[in-house]
Amino acid sequence: MIINNSKFECTAVYPKQYPTNNYPEIALLGRSNVGKSSFINSMLNRKNLARVGSKPGKTRVINFYNVNDKMFFVDLPGYGYAKVCKTDRMEWQGWIEEYLLNREQIRMLILLVDIRHEPSVDDKIMYNWLMSRNVNHAIVANKLDKIPRSQVKKDLSILRAGFAINEDIDIVPYSSKTKNGANEVWNLIKKEVEF
Repeated sequence: MIINNSKFECTAVYPKQYPTNNYPEIALLGRSNVGKSSFINSMLNRKNLARVGSKPGKTRVINFYNVNDKMFFVDLPGYGYAKVCKTDRMEWQGWIEEYLLNREQIRMLILLVDIRHEPSVDDKIMYNWLMSRNVNHAIVANKLDKIPRSQVKKDLSILRAGFAINEDIDIVPYSSKTKNGANEVWNLIKKEVEF
């Protein structure tokens, strides 16, 4: 995928703040420390487009990133960060649910997980929600560069078992550092979005 132009479009909390140009949207979900910002930067060939925080839980709004004036990557607040107060967490959940349930421009949801760990309880809840909604989705196992090649197949099997999914459902191993897996992710996106 050739990225000619990518930029931060806007931050939103409420629907009236969402972009109004009706581009298709690829929404990114995952734990607070899974590397969504690094994923965005590597997929769009930018170093600092999405800010990578020194501490997890920094993304507390919905961020829209314009890709080639054709689509948006939408970075949703991460879940599962214990240091966020319960009131803030409930508020974020409301924003996220509003977006996920009512945004017609969503073409695909990408659930990012850490390839090194079994799915968390929150990961499983999110995946079960995706399945119950019957939406186009993909699982991307980030941080591939942090494990030896010999361990990849085993770790993908652990993720697959943790989510209780069949072999015919793809889990794409990905590295934000080396961009290994980027072509596979773009191929999945191209099935849902015309460029």
